Amino acid sequence: MAISPQRTRPSEPNELVPLDYFSELPLEQFFDPDRAFEIDLGCGDGKFVLEMAQHYPERNFLSVERLLGRVRKVCRRSKNLGLKNLKVLRLESLYTLEWLLPAEAADRIHLLCPDPWPKAKHHRRRLFQEPFLNAVTRVLKGGGELLFKTDHPDYYDWSVEHLDSFARLEKSPWTEGDFFYPKTDFQLQWEAEGKTLQGLRARKSVN
Repeated sequence: MAISPQRTRPSEPNELVPLDYFSELPLEQFFDPDRAFEIDLGCGDGKFVLEMAQHYPERNFLSVERLLGRVRKVCRRSKNLGLKNLKVLRLESLYTLEWLLPAEAADRIHLLCPDPWPKAKHHRRRLFQEPFLNAVTRVLKGGGELLFKTDHPDYYDWSVEHLDSFARLEKSPWTEGDFFYPKTDFQLQWEAEGKTLQGLRARKSVN
């Protein structure tokens, strides 16, 4: 019996769909290589990256999200806003950093409120640990930054511990108002309940 060809999902507006998920992504085909390049990992509903792309039209943004419904929502909002500097990639964050993106491509990588996997038996699933930090360092340019926020105090302490033991990224001070940095809907809801998020900022050595 003949096997019919597999149907592929039509891409969304502003969605980045690689021709080959097993080869390095040719970023110059999708972004102006002369512009700063930032990556938002696990973009959720897209509020953060959409506001960033609007505020910094001179920068390029790649938003990485695994869930199709969220990808569609961010793509369509991006189209409605007329954004030309934002693409959305449907893929796992760690795979994207480890295998798809070229080395020393990014000026900034953002990781906001990832799943904290609160149970001790699930801690190995947390994204913020050595394999992730190795991948971040590979993709960041010299002097590039990782910016991380979490609402989970234990995950914050875990991340500080892993970052302190990772020699290739150095913590930098980060206080509210240092630069434009929009809040996610989740952060606004959390703060409305009187709670706070904790953040880490780390820079890759230029050498």
